[in-house]
Amino acid sequence: MSIKENLQKVKDETSPKITLVAVSKTKPVSDILEAYEAGQRDFGENKAQELQNKQPELPDDIRWHMIGHMQRNKVKYIAPFVHMIHAVDSFKLTKEIQKQAKKNERVIDCLLQFHIAEESTKFGFSIEEFSAMIKEHNLSELKNLKFRGVMGMATFTDDTAQIRREFQQLKKVFEQIKTNFGAEFDQISMGMSQDYKIAIEEGATIIRVGSSIFGARNY
Repeated sequence: MSIKENLQKVKDETSPKITLVAVSKTKPVSDILEAYEAGQRDFGENKAQELQNKQPELPDDIRWHMIGHMQRNKVKYIAPFVHMIHAVDSFKLTKEIQKQAKKNERVIDCLLQFHIAEESTKFGFSIEEFSAMIKEHNLSELKNLKFRGVMGMATFTDDTAQIRREFQQLKKVFEQIKTNFGAEFDQISMGMSQDYKIAIEEGATIIRVGSSIFGARNY
């Protein structure tokens, strides 16, 4: 199947209310253009420099999502244009995003990443770490950064019951912490190619789908 057909298949299995981020990491500009020409506008990358290199070669109305682990020293590369940063997992990172967004006279939408998987290699806050952060720091002072919701990655496993539990845990975290933010804190980013259907059933508003659209990654 072509990229266009794959994209349509994923869209048919979701709802127009859900933001589909086509994960284009390792993929050439030509593949991204094919999806763009099929109507896709939200694309996700997980390396800041790959995103920085691709952005000038592609249409200006693409909404770029930084979905990978974000190193503080790389924020400056994407701050001029990034639409949303999904993986905010420390106060030091929020301060750097604030600094670079202010420098570029922008307000950048961000998601708080929570650790919901059993795999220790995944990044993200625990609810205790997040609670400690908001006690210690006044997030409302970050005028160039807007927290829009939460993000999480389930364990890479065939156990669908476990994946469902982890997505339910993220939804519960979202419900617990949304009172700390305004009405625009309304996004839950969860679900990838192997588990996005479960994520949708458990309340995802954003799904991040790569191989089901573009095929296996290029390395």
